[in-house]
Amino acid sequence: MKRLFDIILATILIIILLPIFIIISIIIYFKIGRPIIFRQTRAGLDGKLFTIYKFRTMSDERDENGELLPDEKRLNRVGLAIRKSSLDELPQLFNVLIGDMSFVGPRPLLAEYLTLYNEEQSRRHSVLPGITGWAQVNGRNAISWEDKFRYDVWYVDNQSFLLDLKILWLTFLKVIKRSDISSNNSITVEKFQGNH
Repeated sequence: MKRLFDIILATILIIILLPIFIIISIIIYFKIGRPIIFRQTRAGLDGKLFTIYKFRTMSDERDENGELLPDEKRLNRVGLAIRKSSLDELPQLFNVLIGDMSFVGPRPLLAEYLTLYNEEQSRRHSVLPGITGWAQVNGRNAISWEDKFRYDVWYVDNQSFLLDLKILWLTFLKVIKRSDISSNNSITVEKFQGNH
């Protein structure tokens, strides 16, 4: 039932939001540059690696040594607006359609984190990752990694279709309010360093 729901909803949203996709792509092309779509390897179900799709929000500006500038210097007003409105997540509808992701589940994280989880935290990979999840509606980037993983595992143990609908509704409210986009110390989110 969940997979059927994902396919139907993703298809409907892609069709409805196609004009938005085109407008955002044009804006990114002229204000941030190519490529329009940001691709990154993430860990999904059972730790299997896949490519996640997002709208690009940061430029490739570099210093005199060829090193990328800090995130806050590469994230211009356009990129920040796209990120704050969560429009950068829209291409993940195709990840859902493909079957790499679901609408609801633990957020897929960097592949390099796979070796850093403890046994309990690794359980987050026993379900498909999601565009949104229990951790996202309970603090998103404003809570600690430990709290995020605790919420992820809670979802694994308590998942249901009704819970998914609740999370989708709470996510809609979060997006409207534009809350918990960034952590307290960074414009993006600090990397997970493992359990200390």
